[in-house]
Formats: sequence, structure tokens, C-alpha cells
Amino acid sequence: MRKLLHGLLCWSIRKATQAAQKCPKDWEDQCEHSFLRLAYLIKEWMIHQRLLVNSDQTQVVYAPGNRMTWNPTGEKQVAVVGVEEKRAFTLLVSVSADGSVLPFQAVYQGLTKRSLPNGNAPSYHEATSKGDFKFEFSGTSTYWSNQTTMRNFVDNILAPYFERTKVDLKWPPHQKSLWLIDIWSVHRSEEFWEWMQKTHPNIIICKGVPKF
Repeated sequence: MRKLLHGLLCWSIRKATQAAQKCPKDWEDQCEHSFLRLAYLIKEWMIHQRLLVNSDQTQVVYAPGNRMTWNPTGEKQVAVVGVEEKRAFTLLVSVSADGSVLPFQAVYQGLTKRSLPNGNAPSYHEATSKGDFKFEFSGTSTYWSNQTTMRNFVDNILAPYFERTKVDLKWPPHQKSLWLIDIWSVHRSEEFWEWMQKTHPNIIICKGVPKF
């Protein structure tokens, strides 16, 4: 069975890192509402699959480890170097409905560019020369996305992608595009939505599970 799971599903035994997310009782209704909402917007605004982008962000720990080490059998106290290590950054990943991957935005904790990876680091030029990565310092005491980093993402990654795609498709600049994002506080804030409506009115936002 283990060989079957590994071969067909690429599964392997993994150590648990967190409790599984529990679905709300009305999760089926929420999924149906989300599906119908997206279907309506795609049909109403004739949104091409390349103009539908889904974005999500995740925490990336520098040295996650697995809390495992060799120690005498039966030892009750096992010390492992780096267990307390919690330094990380936020990676914002975006993919269009046709499978196109947009440049990644990596957000680092700090107030200046000195918080970002060093320009002389291995593969730094390879990661940035083609625009595959955009490194941002948070300007705060955390590495989570905020109003500034999200606006930079839209201005420097999302909107330019939509503009280039419309040119490739020979569609007019006012053609609507659809952006599906998560439900983090900054995504749901009126401040961010008002800014989007004012500066990028042709980008329609769906956050979390939309309702009619």
C-alpha cells in the first residue's frame, strides 16, 4: 500500500505540523455560492481564462526542520539546535486559470532594503533579472502582507500582467479581469477595496467565499 500511495499519489509519511482546518457546517452552500458567483462574473464580463487570477500567501520558514535527531534510546530530554528558530517571510503566489504563473512577491520583516536578500547572494540575479521574484520589505515589525505591500503587488505584478495579456489577446484596455484572493484582514479591508476601485476599476475582486 505504501508503494502504491508513493507511486500513484506521490504521498509519503509526513509529520503533522498543525491541526487540520475544520470546515464550517454550511461549507457546501458556501462552495456553491462561490462557484455561481464566479460563473456569473465570467459570463457577464466575458472574462478570458488568462484574465482570471487566483492569489494566496503562505509563510516560508527559513529552516523548518522536522525536530528529529539521533539520541540514546530511552532518553527523555532531547535537545535539537534550531527548534526555536521562527524567522520567516511571506510568499504571495498567483496563478491564472490557464496555468500561467505570475512573478512571486516575497515580503520580509524590516524597515529598509537591508532586510532583503543580498544582491550578491547565490542565484539572486537569476531570480530577479527575469522578473520572477519581487522582494519587498514590510516596513513593519512583521513579515505579513499589509496595505503597502499589497498595493505594490497590484501595481507592479498583477495589473501589468493583466495589461500585457489584454494586448496579447487584442482586447481593449477597459476589458474586465477577475482576481480571486484570500480573506486576510488586509484583503477584506474597506481601505484596500476603495483603493482598488479608485486606481484599478477594471479588476474585479472576489475575496474568500463570495455571497450574492
